Amino acid sequence: MILAVSETVAARLVTLKDAIALMESAFASLDRGESRLFPFVAGHGSDPATRFGAKLGYDGERRTPGLKVGSYWPRNVERGLGNHASTTLLLDDDTGAPRALVAATHLTALRTAASDAVAVKHLARKDASVLAVVGAGHQAYWDALAVAEVRKLEQVLVWAREASAAEALAARLRTAGLPAQASDLRPALARADIVSTATASRSALFAAGDVRPGTHLSAMGADGVGKQELDPALLLGASLWADLPTQSIVIGEFQRLPAALAGGVQPIGGLISGRLPGRCGDEEITIYDSSGVALQDLAICALALERAQAEGSVQTLDLS
Repeated sequence: MILAVSETVAARLVTLKDAIALMESAFASLDRGESRLFPFVAGHGSDPATRFGAKLGYDGERRTPGLKVGSYWPRNVERGLGNHASTTLLLDDDTGAPRALVAATHLTALRTAASDAVAVKHLARKDASVLAVVGAGHQAYWDALAVAEVRKLEQVLVWAREASAAEALAARLRTAGLPAQASDLRPALARADIVSTATASRSALFAAGDVRPGTHLSAMGADGVGKQELDPALLLGASLWADLPTQSIVIGEFQRLPAALAGGVQPIGGLISGRLPGRCGDEEITIYDSSGVALQDLAICALALERAQAEGSVQTLDLS
């Protein structure tokens, strides 16, 4: 028998605050060597524009190995379906048998946003109060909410290539209680203490000179070869952090970093665990790149499973 947690149940049982605490703990566990990550594998369907990837890991805190499969089918919107889908398989650590299947499209959005919040908590200036959100999709919404959990935001400025999309996201954020408004990009960057980019861009969205000293940037969109959100010149004088540095320089934002500087990308887990020092001063620019790792998925899906079992909303599948 294999347990199963539906998308609806998982979304109801795990909160953004839960996700932030889980990600902080998971990254620290990874830095201590208690948890493990394995090579990322990617492919596509009959249409080369589609893509899917498998991220594998072992969650040492919960003794849970497993993997998350995430897909992107860009034409799904024409079918009235979401373009992104995620499913996580948890294995039994003693036998290797499938233990649970967790529908994780919503949980993936939460764990990604929570990763942003963890970086902001540890790297942004303590007095940071203005957030610029670059991008206006579903992920941008959750990232803004997550940042608001770790910093008191006086203003949220939203920019997107389509002004109507920026206006719509700002309105949605206001409904959620955030002081949000649409903005042109350069004025938003000129005021921002924190910048979160959440796009599918394949070229720099703004120039290095548009970012003021002391800003923290979380680059959340680059998770494949060729993707890019930041000006490479911005990376040269900044403090660089990632969920997984070795992955970040291959499929993340730091893939355009000169090879001689790749060793300077530091793991966020080392900062959380206290092994590495953080921000050096109020004028330092800090950059965090999240390309996403399996440990995030295992941790958040294990919590969803635990809570579903506790309330009796878990399903069972007989594969015998």
